[in-house]
Amino acid sequence: MTRPEQKRAFGVAAGLPAEVCAPLAAACEEAGYASVWANDHPLAKGLETLAEFAKGADGVELGVAVIALDRQSPAEIAADVERLGLDPSRLWIGVGAGFTKKPLTFMTEQIGELREKLPGIRVIMAAMGPKMCALAGSEYDGAFFNWMTPEFAAGARTKVEAGAADAGHEAPPVFGYVRTAVGPDAAERLAKEESFYRDLHDGYRNHFARLGEPEGTVGVAAADSAEAQEKLAAYEALDVIVVRGLASAKVEPMVELARAAAPA
Repeated sequence: MTRPEQKRAFGVAAGLPAEVCAPLAAACEEAGYASVWANDHPLAKGLETLAEFAKGADGVELGVAVIALDRQSPAEIAADVERLGLDPSRLWIGVGAGFTKKPLTFMTEQIGELREKLPGIRVIMAAMGPKMCALAGSEYDGAFFNWMTPEFAAGARTKVEAGAADAGHEAPPVFGYVRTAVGPDAAERLAKEESFYRDLHDGYRNHFARLGEPEGTVGVAAADSAEAQEKLAAYEALDVIVVRGLASAKVEPMVELARAAAPA
């Protein structure tokens, strides 16, 4: 089967100021991005950032990745979608196991309630290890990778495809955050972001150790748009590259970065 043409999306940290969201979404739509994304964390809900994005653009899809299900239940997610007036047909909701002790079992058990509470919404699963990738391929509407090299993405994709094949259906799309910074301080921004995640918990520390890359180098740090485009092109295993923008949380720097990393 021929893979569909790769798409590009733009992602930010949840809690981006409202006055930045609408113009950024409009700029992303104009630049050709297929969707705009926000993460989710204890201090800010990604769905609320998506509601602000929706005010600025109606021609792009909206995605959140990832909501930890040990912190928010499917029922709570559904209530937020309704409260915020988000159109289910535009949504991709990425979910993960958070800090649960048995993530594979936990995410398997969540499938039924996710389908019941979020009808008509495409639900994708955060995955790093081979068993989680296979589960994403067999039971979810897609897989979402975080902090990866192009080589890791290619290998993880094969596990998603194998899970789908075992379940008897076509492989769902594969998404991934690619941290991206452009400009003279790009390497510093990338290293700072990576350091935060390395120190977050053992799961990330172990993941970075498996990648085997020098600290501060996982992602794209580029001097200019041409270099950013060249480095992003290496992530050919992803169906959707979500450019996770590392820039000041103001309109001009965010829009400038989005344009520098925009799809051709």
